[in-house]
This record gives sequence, structure tokens and C-alpha cells, in this order.
Amino acid sequence: MQRAAARPEPIPCFMEMSSVNPVFVLPEALYSRGEQIARGLFGSFTLGVGQFCTKPGLVFLPRNADANMFVDELKAQVEKAAITPMLTEGISKSYQSGIAGRQAQSCVETVAQTASNGAKSSYAVPVVMQISGKDLLREPELATEVFGPSTLVIRYESREEALKLARSLEGQLTATLHGSEADLAAFGDLIAILERKVGRLIVNGFPTGVEVCHAMVHGGPYPATSDSRTTSVGTYSIYRFVRPVCFQDFPQAALPEELKNENPLGIWRLMVGQFTQDAVRAGSTADKA
Repeated sequence: MQRAAARPEPIPCFMEMSSVNPVFVLPEALYSRGEQIARGLFGSFTLGVGQFCTKPGLVFLPRNADANMFVDELKAQVEKAAITPMLTEGISKSYQSGIAGRQAQSCVETVAQTASNGAKSSYAVPVVMQISGKDLLREPELATEVFGPSTLVIRYESREEALKLARSLEGQLTATLHGSEADLAAFGDLIAILERKVGRLIVNGFPTGVEVCHAMVHGGPYPATSDSRTTSVGTYSIYRFVRPVCFQDFPQAALPEELKNENPLGIWRLMVGQFTQDAVRAGSTADKA
């Protein structure tokens, strides 16, 4: 970013940098299908050996019996998991260092860790760790990304603490909520907070998959990306590489093909606020616009 801005002629710079993709499991969903969500979460944070930029790295749960069952299921999944190699040995070593740094903190509990069984150094061991909401607020650096198959469970004491934790988050690519319709209505203020923090909000799913489509936003506020106004996936991503130019009072012969009244390319164009493939009639409002 600094190098792009410091050029003799500065250029726009869109970079994906870091995201932990928080997941909030709300009370009714936790009660009715907590173990199912835990299994889905395990599949999501271990997909591709945890090397997706959309890997869910933080999971927020209340401190209650339903959440205990959720964590128990997550533990069971991790303990029977296979270990697989990461893309490079260097990435694996960075992951191992990140996990060791987390586990060295007295406020962090290791809930489950797959047995390594003497695996090569390029292999990554899935890990689930746990911390209280109070401790995470006191040690916010523990909410930063560890690239690899791990996730951190945060146990909050109250609804107010959950909102405080959401406000403390940095910019992210995604945030996920698992909840019933009643949950989502009751936690409207949480949704409003997350809307300002992320590029994509997901309900009752997982963030790992990124569909290439018109509606996709794969971006988010800093430090998830360097420019929160666009996306690196989906139709809108082309706007990273273009800028607007206005042709005013040009004769038809001098206009680009895309802008000529007769629309020789037959493309969709926005005229007087409406998308159309029609030609522009000479002397019409669109012709003068």
C-alpha cells in the first residue's frame, strides 16, 4: 500500500491481507442444532488444511450448557481428524509458531488437538482453543489470524459482552450468524455492528465457499483489504481495474462504439436511470444526457 501510494504517479491498490471471519452461534440455534453446527464448523475451518482466506477463525458462544455440548462435539471431531500437509513447509512452520504462541498464553485453553503421530514438519495438526470474552477484550491480539486448521472459541457472559466483542473486531472478509428467525430479530443490533465490519454476512451457513456471481462481495474494511469499496470475486470486481470517463458533446462518429446512439454492439446500457439495449433516438432526453 505504501509503495503504491509513494510512486511518482500513485496508483490504486487492492490487497487482501488478513481475516479471521467470526462466527456467532445464537441461543435458539445453539439449543436446537448446536452439534450439527459444530460438525459443519469443523469441516469449514479444516477445509484445505485451513488455508482459505475465509476460514472461520473465531467462534463466539454464550457460557451455558448448550455451548458446552457444542464444544464437546467440536473436540470429538478434532480428536479423530486426519492430519495433512500444508502447501509449503514454511507455511506449516508459521502455523506451528502461531499455535505455540497462542498456547503459551495462560488465558488460552487448548480444547482439542489432533495427535501428530510423528508427522513430517510440513503437516498441520488441527487445533481448537478457548478463551473468555473478558480475556479477549483484554488481549485483542489473540483475535488476529493464524493461517491453518485452527479456530478459537470465545465464551461470553452476557448479550452486552457479545456486542462489545463484536465492536472490538477489526475489518473482516466475512461474518457468520447461526440463528433462528427469533434469534436474528433479537440480535438485530449485532447484525448492525457486523454489517460495518465485513464485506459478506452469512446466515446459517459457512464462509469458506466463495461463489463467482453478480452478488458476491469478497472484500471488507481494513485490514481485511486495502480498499473496502470493491471486491476481488464476482462481477463487480472489474471495477478494481477501471475508472470513469465522460465524453461530453461528442459527435457520433467520434464516440466509442459502446456509446453510439444506435448501439451497434447490442450491449446493455444505463440511459436516464434505466438499463436497456435500445438505440437512442436523436433529440431524446437520453441523447442530450
